[in-house]
Amino acid sequence: MHMPAIKAVLFDLDDTLWPIVPVIERAEHILFDWLADHAPAIASQFSIESLRARRQQLMATDPVYQLDLRRLRHAGLTEAFLNAGEDVALVDKAMEIFSHARNQVTPFDDVLPTLARLRGLVPLGSVSNGVADLEAIGIAHYFHASLAAYRIGCAKPDTAIFHAACEAMGVAPQEAVYVGDDPLLDVQGAQQAGLQGIWINRPELAPARKLPAHVCPDAICNSFIELEQWIYKRIIEV
Repeated sequence: MHMPAIKAVLFDLDDTLWPIVPVIERAEHILFDWLADHAPAIASQFSIESLRARRQQLMATDPVYQLDLRRLRHAGLTEAFLNAGEDVALVDKAMEIFSHARNQVTPFDDVLPTLARLRGLVPLGSVSNGVADLEAIGIAHYFHASLAAYRIGCAKPDTAIFHAACEAMGVAPQEAVYVGDDPLLDVQGAQQAGLQGIWINRPELAPARKLPAHVCPDAICNSFIELEQWIYKRIIEV
């Protein structure tokens, strides 16, 4: 079967370009330490775990929170400030503290060298359900277009966000490859939208993702080096 030419490569962000769990854990501890100093009633009445549990409850109350994790965290903090009798004017500052720490990510060792080489070969883009700020992280220049669910109004695996990314890249879905760590949101979501779906299954991530029996990626790569080789082979064969 002849495969169409690859004219764009799109990437997931969290757990594809960098491990996200340690980033969020660190950011939440930095925020909680700040709250202990500036809103001590919150630190005495709540814990990181209880604030997280409340966000999970809030997420179930309004679909917008599933698309906009910033708004979800802001709402959770506002509620906590009110319940603790602290000044809600400090919520925006608390969000700044968290966001700054959340964007202090450490890409996997093979990511930046691979992106630097690939962008000279094919246009790159990103599609994420998260709230990473690529400008703040310092990698926005690698990407022709970067789409986030909270800005688009829909989230992976909705086909609309993949199609919006293809439109932003100026390619048809069948001309785009999507690379991600989540078999359902990334691989299956991309394929259902007409893109090719590549599963990044990094052995250094714990716990490792499992591939459901009904999901069949167009390729499985354990690293960005393998991904680069697959993309290069596909391009020179066309």
